[in-house]
Amino acid sequence: MRIIVLLFLFITTGFSSYAQIFNEGESDIESPVTWHASVEKQNDSVYQLIFTAELEPGWHLYSQEEVGEGGPLPTEFSYNYEEAGYELIGETTEPDGTALFDPVFEMDIKYFGDEVTFTQDIKVQPGTDPAVEAEVFFMVCDEEKCLAPEIVPFSLSLSSGEVTAGNKDISVSEDDMAKTAALNINAKGAGGMDLHQEEESGYMTLFFLGFIGGLIALLTPCVFPMIPLTVSFFTKGARTKRKGLVNAIMYGVFIFLIYLLLSLPFHLLDSVNPEVLNNISTNVTLNIVFFIIFIFFAFSFFGYYEITLPSSWSSKMDDKASSFGGVIGVFFMALTLALVSFSCTGPILGSLLGSSLTTDGGAMQLSFGMGGFGLALALPFALFALFPNWLNSLPKSGGWLNSVKVVLGFIELALAFKFLSNADLVQHWGILKREIFIGIWVLIGIGLMLYLFGILRFPHDGPKTKLGKTRLFFGFATLAFVVYLIPGLSNTRSANLKLLSGFPPPLFYSIYEKDTEGPLGLEAYKVFEEGVAAAKAANKPILLDFTGWACVNCRKMEEQVWSDPEVFDLMRNEFILISLYVDDRKELPEEEKFNYIRPNGGVKEIRTIGDKWATFQTLNFRNNSQPFYVLMDTDMNLLNKPVGYTPNSEEFAAWLAEGVENYGE
Repeated sequence: MRIIVLLFLFITTGFSSYAQIFNEGESDIESPVTWHASVEKQNDSVYQLIFTAELEPGWHLYSQEEVGEGGPLPTEFSYNYEEAGYELIGETTEPDGTALFDPVFEMDIKYFGDEVTFTQDIKVQPGTDPAVEAEVFFMVCDEEKCLAPEIVPFSLSLSSGEVTAGNKDISVSEDDMAKTAALNINAKGAGGMDLHQEEESGYMTLFFLGFIGGLIALLTPCVFPMIPLTVSFFTKGARTKRKGLVNAIMYGVFIFLIYLLLSLPFHLLDSVNPEVLNNISTNVTLNIVFFIIFIFFAFSFFGYYEITLPSSWSSKMDDKASSFGGVIGVFFMALTLALVSFSCTGPILGSLLGSSLTTDGGAMQLSFGMGGFGLALALPFALFALFPNWLNSLPKSGGWLNSVKVVLGFIELALAFKFLSNADLVQHWGILKREIFIGIWVLIGIGLMLYLFGILRFPHDGPKTKLGKTRLFFGFATLAFVVYLIPGLSNTRSANLKLLSGFPPPLFYSIYEKDTEGPLGLEAYKVFEEGVAAAKAANKPILLDFTGWACVNCRKMEEQVWSDPEVFDLMRNEFILISLYVDDRKELPEEEKFNYIRPNGGVKEIRTIGDKWATFQTLNFRNNSQPFYVLMDTDMNLLNKPVGYTPNSEEFAAWLAEGVENYGE
């Protein structure tokens, strides 16, 4: 039979496809669980069926207990007791245990690792030997992905104890052979294309933004007056001019290092679990906490209260700086500056921390941002020490420093709603749709404009004076920004504010859009053949999405990556999306059910929608994990290398753009 099957595959799929399936070394099909079964006789009428699963390290097999929506599919056992004439005694038992936190589904779930045994007692009529058949339905996951559910059948002989694992003796018809051949689409390029992935970008961007943040911090009342005082202390208080210069430069170096070291704890977290920072970036609670903190920072900048660290901290640092000489004394002076200036630098650092952790940047991007911030703060002290005459060109301290703080308060207020928007998008609360978000920014912009024009006043503002040119310039610039925002409130082409791409909620998250059944309102075909026909009609490439109802990372991709404006625009306008659910247990129509002939000669029953698409994925792309994405044309040519879970939206957008470019060639 196996020879006939292999000959059939050779003829129907062609030598190249056959060789690709059997000889391709780069197969990503995973099989982390092995099942064994045995029979133990208890007495003349009672037998115990024993099923043992052995799992590779890091993989989880889930309990038989239902966990509800959003959780994994439970393990299920089924038996042919009605047909074979034996009785089940109770239910299939499993080891006792407690529910543990599952990092994939982010909930407490009972699951097993390494090895687990299930047992089922059955009762037979004395003197009979029924043909016992059992099936186990299960799914397994590790910390990054889940595999499509599988069914493993067993045939057990009570008299001899012999167990046959795997496929039962199923007849194969010509119709089964035809449907097996039709399942192979002969995808071309599955093993030979390289995806040119770039190293994680954005390091220098974060460094530059951190540097800008440091320059802004220099213009605050907590830092700016310290520049001439500190530089004068080093240049005039030292025994020699050279010693003063060295101390001033060392002071700047220590400032840089202190802020750089603030990112060290995040590197430790990253080394313990690389997914921690990604989880932080998509955490709803964290985004809400940032929203509250930024509101708190904003009103501090407005002058309603001061955010300061305990005065004892700065006093102790100052005392230590005085008691220690040399390098140690200079270090404690730098640390004192970091502490006493916290009321002004804290909100800016909070913005930097929040933006780094909520863009999947991770610890390295945070270090670059902190390094840029520290460098901007440190440079003036070193430069003015080297060129003390420059101090004469510094503007005098005055009311303009408070104006800088108030402007920063408005910026903090606007950023606060970005974090609330992140949480709203993930949870689909619908409270901060795109137009509402932009409307809030319009109001904040109007408030800032009124302040710059001297109409709106805050507690620490001095008496009204004639508006200077700088203040008028920024006032009119703010007015222009508000005017630019206003079309974003409409349902027109002008609503796409490209200069702010990535800040407001995406265009589809709008009060004007109607909800649809597809992810994020995208049109998604659930049948491969229908999607291909639509792609041919539209002359567009195909985005093939292998997903699952119980696939957490699939939902994360849809909610956090697909929702990125650039990604969403590419998916909606450039591709025909086909989403195939590999764990869909809905029964296929009777005429679509068939027995699939495996390449190794075995047979698998295709009874559900999930059976069909899981087999389709494994056969054509030698991969059985989800999410899994493939770009191809209607002639089944792959446009680039398929990818799996890709939490970085810029990377996923680049992958999509590469597919569009290759399709046009």
